[in-house]
Amino acid sequence: MIKTENLSKTYGRDENAVAALKNASLTVEDGELVAIIGKSGSGKTTLLNILGLLDTATDGKVFYNDIEITSLDDNKAADFRLNHIGFVFQFFDLLPELTAAENILLPARLAKKSAENYREIVDSLGLSERLNHYPSQLSGGQQQRVAIARAMINDPEVLLCDEPTGNLDERSGKEVMDLLLKMNREQHKTILIITHNPEIAAQCSRTIEISDGEII
Repeated sequence: MIKTENLSKTYGRDENAVAALKNASLTVEDGELVAIIGKSGSGKTTLLNILGLLDTATDGKVFYNDIEITSLDDNKAADFRLNHIGFVFQFFDLLPELTAAENILLPARLAKKSAENYREIVDSLGLSERLNHYPSQLSGGQQQRVAIARAMINDPEVLLCDEPTGNLDERSGKEVMDLLLKMNREQHKTILIITHNPEIAAQCSRTIEISDGEII
């Protein structure tokens, strides 16, 4: 599903250069649930952002199903990201002026898709009674459920999750993780999760550890 070859990312130049990622090569199979672990500043989020076309690599290549995405121009990268990749962030990143329903449907409207799976998604995530609420009217766990629904609305092949339980209490975090495990198990979604939590990493099928920008 995903393959990287010698992926590197350097910020700054000359004496101010900082290598955030160094020759990172990995493969992720279709349907895998992979944890990415490492200390703060190790390069985890940089890797995830490059995989999700939110950032560009200094060197190296990224392939999705043998399609190289690192050479796509901005418009094609945005189109690929919208149609093939779903994102779940630690701080939800919902638009406060939109209702839960409007936040969920936004990627589908941008992609000009009919969102035929909308009702199935909101029912499976227990959001049916919260669709007309604004983010400020939802708990943290409910906001993250909305974020997961938004990530799923265009039926992406891959979900990229950056500390999806990091801003939640223990109970809400467990509920969100259970939802991700269910999606992986029943829908065979390929999911990559950045986490500091060893209990979450232990539930994944494989763990990739990054230290000082290198996969170790």
